[in-house]
Amino acid sequence: MGETIELGRRIELVPMDPHFHNISIALNRQASGSGPVFQVHSYSNREGARQRVEFVARAMALLGGLELVPGETCKLRFPCRAEHLFACRRVFLEACKVDPSQPVEPRPLQILDKKSNRTITVTSQGNGIYRLAADGEELDKASRIEAVANGLMKLGQIQVGVSGADSVAFACGQAHDLLVGLLLVRALNVRAVLREQEMTASRGVLSAPSAQK
Repeated sequence: MGETIELGRRIELVPMDPHFHNISIALNRQASGSGPVFQVHSYSNREGARQRVEFVARAMALLGGLELVPGETCKLRFPCRAEHLFACRRVFLEACKVDPSQPVEPRPLQILDKKSNRTITVTSQGNGIYRLAADGEELDKASRIEAVANGLMKLGQIQVGVSGADSVAFACGQAHDLLVGLLLVRALNVRAVLREQEMTASRGVLSAPSAQK
């Protein structure tokens, strides 16, 4: 008789893992007494599938600043104990894209924006607030900064910051430097990211063990 596993609610799915035999990998949300916990899981029985899932969980910790739950290898939470659901989904998707043969490197709080040919820099202001700035001439600078800030808010479900259109803020009031660095890469072209998510969601289902030999 098969073992029943309480996984919680599935919140994101990679239907075909490009780095491990096209298995499906899911991210599930579970409630706990100390805040939401997120579990990376696959039904695949392939040899090495467990190690692949554990790699994704570790990559999430390194890229997004989550922490592994003590005594667990595939369960994570944010140090602030808040949910940050949208942001966690993005961290999971980015972690699944990482080539396991390469080192996992956190993203800096600075990036070259090819669309405007400017360097966008994000600086922590404390209390979970981050302010965006850009170099170069003033023409269209403010509008581009606002567009990138809006991208961060959409991807991470982050609030507008106290200084206005050039800042964002986490409701938890805690710093999330690694998470912001990861989201910044995709915030430059958030429309493409949202289209990608829609396409992935429309074609993917999490397969049962019998379908993932």
